[in-house]
Amino acid sequence: MTIPLSVLDLSPISSGSTARQALRNTIDLARQAERLGYHRFWVAEHHFVQVASSAPTTLIGLIAAATESIRVGSAAVQLGHHTSISVVEAFGTIDALYPGRLDLGLGRSGHRGDQLRSAGVPPVPAPVRPTEVRDGVVIPPPFIPGQRLDTTRLAAGLQALLLPGAKALPYTEQVQQIRALLEGNYTDADGVDLHAVPGEGSDIQLWLFGSSGGESAQLAGRLGLPFAANYHVSPGTIVETVESYRSAFRPSRQHPRPYVVVSADVVVAEDDSTAQHLASTYGHWVYSIRSGAGAAQYLDPDTAPPLPDQHRSLVDDRITTQFVGSPASVAERLTALQQLTGADELVITSVTHDHEDRVNSHRLLAREWGLTHVRAA
Repeated sequence: MTIPLSVLDLSPISSGSTARQALRNTIDLARQAERLGYHRFWVAEHHFVQVASSAPTTLIGLIAAATESIRVGSAAVQLGHHTSISVVEAFGTIDALYPGRLDLGLGRSGHRGDQLRSAGVPPVPAPVRPTEVRDGVVIPPPFIPGQRLDTTRLAAGLQALLLPGAKALPYTEQVQQIRALLEGNYTDADGVDLHAVPGEGSDIQLWLFGSSGGESAQLAGRLGLPFAANYHVSPGTIVETVESYRSAFRPSRQHPRPYVVVSADVVVAEDDSTAQHLASTYGHWVYSIRSGAGAAQYLDPDTAPPLPDQHRSLVDDRITTQFVGSPASVAERLTALQQLTGADELVITSVTHDHEDRVNSHRLLAREWGLTHVRAA
């Protein structure tokens, strides 16, 4: 049986457009996704860059209000930027008005990596290996964060998100706090019971997100939570990421078996050549992120020059793992990804310069995938 498809949206700002229009496009895409049969609509969290999804909780509330039944959520709340109670109360407020539709996805923020570096702990280098194709899925060498050309802007942005003197909690500790607040058994260090109102007892599904087989994947498994593995961000680590989650999994009351969602970056058009043209500035956009400048406005493929060869080496893993083509060719590649990873669900993210092309990409894929016949787990 065909598995469900969901949507991850970044609210990208196209060249010549505005954040206001990007957010309106996101609301429209959510409505379209619901009509097309997509199961979930998730939004990301990014700051100080040319994508408009900087306040995901606010945006989730607006999407919930603009739709009727599709699940909405975060992919993911960056925990280093928020207190546990602020997350639970904000999502609890939305759930109080739109019950039973919220996915609270949690992810690690860059602050924890900065703390390790400041403490003198060097990053662990990824193993060097060539690109391979496993059962039709491209698995490139893992991207090493140290390859970024300049981290000055990234560090400044992360610092600006913290109050002076504040320190992010250890990731596992904060996940446990949020879980306790949702379940109503949170006690502070002095033994005082505290209750999130709204939030406690809400019908919110908790998710963890990860791009490696490390802490996030293993914690999701130990807690018996559903897990989202980021092929679109870190294609080189997808196999070990899902294997780590499954090997650590312990059944919970809500989830007696592992549940894995795998992401993919997708552009679909009526034919391969049209799709390739629409996706031709994707490399420019990824380069803006990895160079350290931060996500730039998404360039128009009709006017942008080709990506210089000297830039491609920094983004080749993302270009070669983007699913671009006709509905049939993209569906074939997505099926291969699902079979390799054993994903219970796939979530697609799609960026094009023109909003109409992005809506059409989702429409064509939904029709090819047969979403009207899919029943999500």
